[in-house]
Amino acid sequence: MHFLCLIYYDEKKLQDMPDDERAALYDEAYAYYDELVRNGHGIAGDALQSINTTRTVRVQSGKISVTDGPYVETKEQVGGFILMDARDLEEAIQLAAKIPPARLGGVEVRPVWDMTAQ
Repeated sequence: MHFLCLIYYDEKKLQDMPDDERAALYDEAYAYYDELVRNGHGIAGDALQSINTTRTVRVQSGKISVTDGPYVETKEQVGGFILMDARDLEEAIQLAAKIPPARLGGVEVRPVWDMTAQ
């Protein structure tokens, strides 16, 4: 079963970290993702660019509107994602708990709807 892990944290906390601490966090995160891939759990994943590059697109009544930035009421933003394969939700949660940037915020674990099973 596939699960999408959306990694949330306050981007300012990451920017305010000393360069060596931020580099160590990135190294740890990429090493953990490589471990997920080696163990057959990691399918896809990467960090996202700054929220300053984000646009939110909405379509209502046939009209398209584009808003700068993520349009959510929160201090944490999606900073990356991992698409993983796990036996069940419990295993996905255990794997997500080891994602290093989770220490700066949280990880939303959501089952992926298998559209091919329809």
